[in-house]
Amino acid sequence: MSTPLPAIYSHPDQAAACILLSAAGLPTEDLIAPRLHDFWGCRDGEKLIGVIGLEIFGAVALVRSLTVAPDWQGQGLGKALLAQAEQTAQQRGVQALYLLTITAENFFAIQGYTPIPRAVAPPVLQQTAEFTTLCPASAVCMTKPLSKLENSSA
Repeated sequence: MSTPLPAIYSHPDQAAACILLSAAGLPTEDLIAPRLHDFWGCRDGEKLIGVIGLEIFGAVALVRSLTVAPDWQGQGLGKALLAQAEQTAQQRGVQALYLLTITAENFFAIQGYTPIPRAVAPPVLQQTAEFTTLCPASAVCMTKPLSKLENSSA
């Protein structure tokens, strides 16, 4: 018997998101309130236990800041948060998602993302803080076309 996943909601609290992301070793330097417009979170009671964000640039978007509190890992919360971001991106006309990861390449590969050379990511993404200063050159760049998303509920 598995614990039901908490509901996903938009606009998580900035301070709580930064605490969760910092604990996971993810960058928070550029997370100001306006950037949290395309962020989602999950709570266990009042505690933020999962977060994900998008930076949308027309037909492409950068997936960022996906993290789940250690006590909730392995229960499908990361997959549910990613599905929320993908669905929103698709509804807004995004055709492809990109991301940089140091530790979660296997997770994203299972979700349909494929590694690509960082240099072939769209130029608009290469100008973001994630690409220019926040993520090291060793981070793996991955992409997923949204046109191949299936219409299914997770």
